[in-house]
Amino acid sequence: MTINCKGTLIDLSSPKVMGILNITPDSFFDGGKYKNDTDILVHVKKMLVDGATFIDVGAYSSKPGAVKISEDQEIKRILPVIDLLIREFPDIIISVDTFRSKVAELSINAGAAIINDISGGNMDENMFKTVAKLQVPYIIMHMLGTPQNMQKNPIYSDITHELISFFSDKIFKLHQLKLNDIIIDVGFGFGKTIDHNFELLKNLSLFKNLDTPVLVGISRKSMLYKTLDISAQEALNATTSANTIALLNGANILRVHDVKEAVEAIKIVNKTS
Repeated sequence: MTINCKGTLIDLSSPKVMGILNITPDSFFDGGKYKNDTDILVHVKKMLVDGATFIDVGAYSSKPGAVKISEDQEIKRILPVIDLLIREFPDIIISVDTFRSKVAELSINAGAAIINDISGGNMDENMFKTVAKLQVPYIIMHMLGTPQNMQKNPIYSDITHELISFFSDKIFKLHQLKLNDIIIDVGFGFGKTIDHNFELLKNLSLFKNLDTPVLVGISRKSMLYKTLDISAQEALNATTSANTIALLNGANILRVHDVKEAVEAIKIVNKTS
């Protein structure tokens, strides 16, 4: 199972790690932490040294109730950072966390190689055509509603069944557009209760039937720290536990704040496979 990142083939038969770079002032865990070029480069270098295969750059906070920013604001935030990272780390594989097709296209043209869309194409009708034209790997995430309203009483009759149906439909449409490198993300914390999230984690292996790589973004999320009555800052051990369960259930990519610990989890799980 490989994906083509602008000519670089990445084999996902052994799980890989995607390190998170939030350049937003209000992200739930590290908002406002990486404000200048030096802080960004130090953080990204550490993630790459620790074993990250991909760096996911986000300029729009998608935490519950996040403040909307304009497309121009998002572009002004993200393009200089992509340019900075490409200059400093020429071999870096950058994923861009955006639901806007214009931001996606400008980012890929600037040197990014993957689009990570929290809305699975639902918030910009041009996204599918854009990624198909660009021919880059596309991460479809499931979200109920928008970041502004997604946690207001999310209801499902059978969440696993509904998400498999959601992804089946999206994958079919993308295949019709001749896009082959598709990755799915069930969207932990995006329009789901704590119980919904743990049900999806338990049933993650069922999503392998869609025959696409599975990305898991569970790092330091509220399903973990609220369950344990701790803070996000204290949730590294819980994150590693949840990532291990995800790996055992077939996760191909772990999207994390803490790269070293995720790489170690993969190495341990690989010894048992």
